[in-house]
Amino acid sequence: MGLLKPKNLVGLDIGSHSIKVVDLRHHKGGFELRNFGRAQLPPEAIVDGVIMDSAVVVESIRNLIAHLRIKNRSVATSVSGHSLIIKKIQLPLMTEAELEEQIQWEAEQYIPFEIDEVNVDFEILGPLADEDGQMEVLLVAVKKDIINDYTAVIAEAGLTPLVVDVDGFAIENIFEVAYPEHLDKTVVLMDVGAGIMNINVLKAGQSTFTRDITLGGSNFTEEIQKELGVGYEEAEILKLGGQSEQATPDEVLEVLRLTTENLVLEVQRSLDFFSATSAEEEIHGIFLSGGACRVPGMAAAIEERVGVPVEILNPFRGIQYSEKQFDPDYLEAIGPTAAVAVGLALRRVDER
Repeated sequence: MGLLKPKNLVGLDIGSHSIKVVDLRHHKGGFELRNFGRAQLPPEAIVDGVIMDSAVVVESIRNLIAHLRIKNRSVATSVSGHSLIIKKIQLPLMTEAELEEQIQWEAEQYIPFEIDEVNVDFEILGPLADEDGQMEVLLVAVKKDIINDYTAVIAEAGLTPLVVDVDGFAIENIFEVAYPEHLDKTVVLMDVGAGIMNINVLKAGQSTFTRDITLGGSNFTEEIQKELGVGYEEAEILKLGGQSEQATPDEVLEVLRLTTENLVLEVQRSLDFFSATSAEEEIHGIFLSGGACRVPGMAAAIEERVGVPVEILNPFRGIQYSEKQFDPDYLEAIGPTAAVAVGLALRRVDER
């Protein structure tokens, strides 16, 4: 069995607003982009990470894979939202095998769901320097029905789901490849999707604080519709700086400003909580991804409120690609929406 090559996976990000697919070639020199595409979903197909219209999602996945002519049917996907719990816990020092036997009992004390309703995984982060005989463990629990819903639509679309990851960890994967010069610092990875905003604080390349917030691009769209009396499609265009005869640019910017204030307040609350529990940690930068991160004024508002540099994350920064096949300007523009899918495409089935 040792002669078998680890299997590459296609990254499949099923978001509330759109589906993104990334196919990478893994080689000794790094990674090369072979294929990328996305398909928009209708409103309400997925709400707060929960699939509401499985038939639409299945058809969208099937059509996108066919359009891109992707042959590999093995995929990695990910989940987020309130059905996902991520906690750092302290436990007595033990081996991974010993923790594997005890994790169900240990997890039961930390999660708000019945233990038989969730799938549990963990990663041992290492011994605690200031407490003898104790170690730090990252505990991840996801409700089984959410995983079953996602894997069911993937299977129905003719694909094989081999890995179910977490959105925030997928972005962490691509950050390590694209921004290695920042791996010794404390940084914030912030993914602003359509329905969910994920905040992940990395310290020296290791996740130390995460939070999912039910707030994202859909809130901007809904406020524009409500305040300016326009339809969904027009609101989507206005949200990202487009023009309309129904509203002036100043009117749109005012709606965006008010919604951005709510979002920035949640970001500040999250980082204040992190700072209160990690007094010595200085945040060196915030990297934004997700389809809503390019809302006019968002990056500047976060930078002003939090007081650290904010940068739009480019997941293709560490990925090779043919400029004949992929327009660099397009990849840079679309990059923030592709971050999770690129991170998933880095996974292989031989990894934990």
